[in-house]
Amino acid sequence: MATALSTARRNAVLDGLSDEDLTTLLPDLTQMPLELGDVLHEAGQPAQSVYFPLLGVVSVVADLGGDQVVETATIGREGIVGISVFLGTDTPTERSQVQVAGSALTMSVEDFRAAITDVDGPLTAMLRRSAQALFTMVSRNAACNRVHTVRQRAARWLLMTADRMDATNFPLTQQFLAQMLAVRRTSVGEVAQALADDGAITYTRGSITITEPQRLRSSACDCYDVIREATDKAMASR
Repeated sequence: MATALSTARRNAVLDGLSDEDLTTLLPDLTQMPLELGDVLHEAGQPAQSVYFPLLGVVSVVADLGGDQVVETATIGREGIVGISVFLGTDTPTERSQVQVAGSALTMSVEDFRAAITDVDGPLTAMLRRSAQALFTMVSRNAACNRVHTVRQRAARWLLMTADRMDATNFPLTQQFLAQMLAVRRTSVGEVAQALADDGAITYTRGSITITEPQRLRSSACDCYDVIREATDKAMASR
């Protein structure tokens, strides 16, 4: 039981619960791997489960047609994939897809609904915090994508990914990063090379290593600090 509790506490939403409240949820939670490219929710299709990431990155993307896919938000261990179910909409409007592999605790929508019947309960309180943090990210992403350079946005994305992975090395293809930044793959290659030339990262086929976090941070826009501070404040444990 202690091991199950410590595993669940790797997710910030669940970590906000007392041992007693979290123990009550454990029988309905199942740990599963998040494999690269897995679609957890498809736009227009009813969600069957919600996910509490422990490691990895899930991107919420809008498919605009014509091979145009734009990221609207990313979710890691600070949140939940399936906030729309909490907000009363079982059918998401966007796709949720694993961008960086990891693991998660999953719960059926039926069990999840049963767990949030108490509108003033501790889980619903943490989910409200999570929704606020996600709203800040989506709002900031919209402004960032319009104003800041590809280099700034790429640096921010890499820093946020490193935070969620607890590691400076993680698998990432140029194709996926290009989709997330809504730019051509050649532009991502140029930015990756520029960051490598600056000594901030090294890049080999399918893998990124952040060699100098402070240099990478100096290349990122201030959206990284704004999103991280807002999320940390919203998701502060009980």
